[in-house]
Amino acid sequence: MVRDTSINLCGIRLKNPVIPASGTFGSGYELSEAFDLEKLGAIALKGTTLEPRFGNPTPRIAECTGGLLNAVGLQNPGIDALVSEVAPKVRSCAPGTPLIANLSGFSVEEFGLCCEKAEKCKEIDLIEINISCPNVHKGGMSFGTDPAAAAAVTRAARKATRKPLLVKLTPLVTDITAIARACEDEGADALTVINTLPGMRIDIRRRKPVLANRTGGFSGPALLPVALRLVNLVAGACKIPVVGCGGVTSAQDVIEMMMAGATAVQVGSANLRDPFACPSIFDALPGLMEELGIEKLEDIIGIV
Repeated sequence: MVRDTSINLCGIRLKNPVIPASGTFGSGYELSEAFDLEKLGAIALKGTTLEPRFGNPTPRIAECTGGLLNAVGLQNPGIDALVSEVAPKVRSCAPGTPLIANLSGFSVEEFGLCCEKAEKCKEIDLIEINISCPNVHKGGMSFGTDPAAAAAVTRAARKATRKPLLVKLTPLVTDITAIARACEDEGADALTVINTLPGMRIDIRRRKPVLANRTGGFSGPALLPVALRLVNLVAGACKIPVVGCGGVTSAQDVIEMMMAGATAVQVGSANLRDPFACPSIFDALPGLMEELGIEKLEDIIGIV
């Protein structure tokens, strides 16, 4: 029996739910000669800001038990380069794979401007806004930690684009469902749950933090139970789709995420350890579906 791995995300049919998460897959085209990018459900492009950014000083990456820390600092060539160079190049390598632009801003206006530019790019199919950024006009507080701020960014993004709009949520809140509902109320089409947790490592011989930035975002297998719980909470609180993200390394993790309520699943730091992580996960899905008696992946979304 042929197992149906396809899913519908915001009106766009994905051949499978496996998506490399933004920032963990390069610009999206570097691995095109290593494997067929058409095997991916979609590709989340590297996080992009209005202006080019060099990012944080090095070292930016630190390994730790159960995952890793990163403090890359949103290094990117800027939104103009994304829409004129990067997205068209990725499209040429994967003509049938939906592309997701991941956009960040340090003010509501920056989010709106980035979305306006992405709206005009025919190669971009969906837009994901990262509201974990600090709001420079509000003392550096993250947009994603306050329902009103999250709503304001979503409102500006929604006004700037008609493309399907995903909002990527931070786990650093007391009640993630309040943030999720605020974004849903302002027109978000889906929610990506979750971004990284903050963490730190110390070099005990140098008596200094391992990362030049002192702290970084913690991701990896240890994050999966946290992400599963929050995916389940948000899926139960909102009517729009949830894209699960955090700690996914296997086909079993994808099934867990979908049972918790995710429609699609992003794979993050696993790509940094193994560039073939995503195709390996997808290749294992049909066999696991057969073992579990699953004919169609969409049938298990939110069954827990």
